[in-house]
Amino acid sequence: MLWSEVKRWAKQQGYEVLKETDGYYWASISNVECSGVSKSVSKLARDVFNNINQDQFIEHQKIFRDNEDIEKLTRTLY
Repeated sequence: MLWSEVKRWAKQQGYEVLKETDGYYWASISNVECSGVSKSVSKLARDVFNNINQDQFIEHQKIFRDNEDIEKLTRTLY
């Protein structure tokens, strides 16, 4: 993911994002209490997406990551 694309997308969704040396900061423009820090651009996109959707898909994301880890392990065994 490109920083510029995620920044543009977040702005369209009503979020302000900043790139600093220690991480990516994000905050909702309409709700100051909705904010956070992400370690990478992809995690920034995920965190903003989850905030927009009120953490509705976190369980699905966890299952996907678990299955992805299992698949990586299976590939390395052969």
